[in-house]
Amino acid sequence: MTSSASSVPASRSRRSDATRTAILAAARERFAADGYERATIRAIARDARIDPSMVMRYFGSKEGLFAAAVTLDLHLPDLRQVPHEEVGRALVTHFLALWEENEELTAVLRVGATNEAGAERMQGIFRDQLLPVARQACPDPEQVPARAALCAAQLLGLALTRYVLRLPPAVALPRAELVAWLGPTVQRYLTAPSP
Repeated sequence: MTSSASSVPASRSRRSDATRTAILAAARERFAADGYERATIRAIARDARIDPSMVMRYFGSKEGLFAAAVTLDLHLPDLRQVPHEEVGRALVTHFLALWEENEELTAVLRVGATNEAGAERMQGIFRDQLLPVARQACPDPEQVPARAALCAAQLLGLALTRYVLRLPPAVALPRAELVAWLGPTVQRYLTAPSP
C-alpha cells in the first residue's frame, strides 16, 4: 500500500511538470509569433492543449507566464575589444539596437515594472549579463554593482520613456543624438574615478 500511495504523488508531479513544460513551450512560440500584446492566454492554452484556467493556476497571469517563458540574451559586446574611451557609446548603441529590434525586451520591461516574476527576470538579466560586462570596464571591482546599476537606470529610463511611455520628445530623438547624449554618461558611470 505504501508503494502505490507514494507513486500517486510522483505521478502527479510528472504530470504537473509535463503540463508546465507544455505551457511554457506554447507560450514561447506564441509570444515569438504574436508578440506580447497580441498573445492571449486562451491561444497559449489551446496550443498546449489544456484549459486556460490551468495556465492561470501555474503562472497566475499573462505577465507571470511571460516572465517564466521568455529568456533574453542581450548579446552584450565584449568591452575588452572596444577602445576604453568608447565603452559608453558602444553600450548605448548596442542597447538602442536591441530595444528597436526586439519587442520582447520592451515587454519584459513592462512586465518587470508591474509583476514580481518579471522583476525577478530583470534582476537575473542584470546579475548574469550586465554585471560581467561592467566588470570589464570598471576600474574598481568593489564598485561594479553600483556602477552597473547606474548604467541600468540610465538605459532602462531611456527605454521606458522612448519605447513604453512613448514620450514624443524621447521618440523624436534620432539614434545618433541619443548616443551622443547618453554615451558620455554611461562612460562616466563605468570608467570615471569614484566621486
